[in-house]
Amino acid sequence: MTTDTVTDVFEEHRPVLLGVAYRMLGRVADAEDVVQDAWLRWSGANRSGVREPRAYLVRVTTRLAIDRLRRIKASGETYVGPWLPEPYVTDFGDTAPDTAERAVLADSVSLAVLVVLETLSPLERAVFVLREAFGYPYADIAAMLDRGEPAVRQLAGRARKHVEERRPRYAVDPVQRRDLTERFLAAAADGDLEGLLELLAPDVRLVGDSGGKSRAPLRVLESADHVGRFLLGAARKSVPDLSLRFLEVNGGPAVLVLADGRPDSVFQLDVADGRVQTVYVVRNPDKLRSLAALD
Repeated sequence: MTTDTVTDVFEEHRPVLLGVAYRMLGRVADAEDVVQDAWLRWSGANRSGVREPRAYLVRVTTRLAIDRLRRIKASGETYVGPWLPEPYVTDFGDTAPDTAERAVLADSVSLAVLVVLETLSPLERAVFVLREAFGYPYADIAAMLDRGEPAVRQLAGRARKHVEERRPRYAVDPVQRRDLTERFLAAAADGDLEGLLELLAPDVRLVGDSGGKSRAPLRVLESADHVGRFLLGAARKSVPDLSLRFLEVNGGPAVLVLADGRPDSVFQLDVADGRVQTVYVVRNPDKLRSLAALD
């Protein structure tokens, strides 16, 4: 391959590689680092025997992500307050050619699912991502991970059972979520507690991620009354030059809150039966850096 061809082939598959790495790590910066490492491996490798570049690159990226995830887990760092994945602006592009596949990809990158994936072992997580999100056959996954196919099937079954038991069952309707999000914001901005409570499920949960670096609850808030009063209190606080922007994050509609032109927080709602079931709030400034570059 010429240098231009080597680069073109890698760039063609970059969105898939970033998708794999992000689902493995839940961190945009770490995923980008892994993809950059994969590029270095690809550009410096003897590619004469590579018949399927995409499979080769996914294999390299997955292994690098497993190694990085193991190092993160081994570091033993404690996170202050609830943990949420770094918001990931989703644009599946050519990786999701039809509606059904787009729905699968969106579900596999949702905040709720990624929180559950954090509880899997690195190998379980890799098998789950490759199988459930990208549809790789067990034999291909076994080759990528240098494991026997029976072992991979066992890992997949264990991971799938774990995820199915723990992830919430919410029907994903982007139009309804967007509409409810707009009504939710309007009620909070107007200080309308009654209107806000009408939108919240009785057992609604608010999960705030600050990492101890900004103001957010250090535990999960539960019940419509607690969540509603917290949101109204937050809405009353004076924020300089506040503006809102709708965007698609982790496969669903979300709101980016800008303060003085800089990312302050990201809100996203999980919705079922016409009511808000979960409110996700990401305020850790380290997890908002990638959003600063948005136009």
